Amino acid sequence: MNFPFDPWLVFGFVGQGLFTTRFLLQWIASERARKSVVPMAFWVFSLLGGTTLLVYAIYRQDPVFIVGQAAGLLIYVRNLYFITRERSGLPVDSGAAAVPESPSGSVG
Repeated sequence: MNFPFDPWLVFGFVGQGLFTTRFLLQWIASERARKSVVPMAFWVFSLLGGTTLLVYAIYRQDPVFIVGQAAGLLIYVRNLYFITRERSGLPVDSGAAAVPESPSGSVG
């Protein structure tokens, strides 16, 4: 079998590799902590892989792929925003909806 070199195909596979790496990072972090953990690197690789795959989807002119990746990017950026704000000691959102506390102090 002889496949011609296609830089866009390589680009697409690089994006898929970045995207897949996030699951490996999450799995390793959870195994080490012995509980479900989502490290910041998960969101960084989600953003890198999602952006790469979005560019590839635009090149391929695949509207289903484009919408799926674009929607995901919003979530990845928002989660990175939350993490960055929390690590800098700043409040995340002053207008965020809060879960009401009962009079006894428990949530819900």
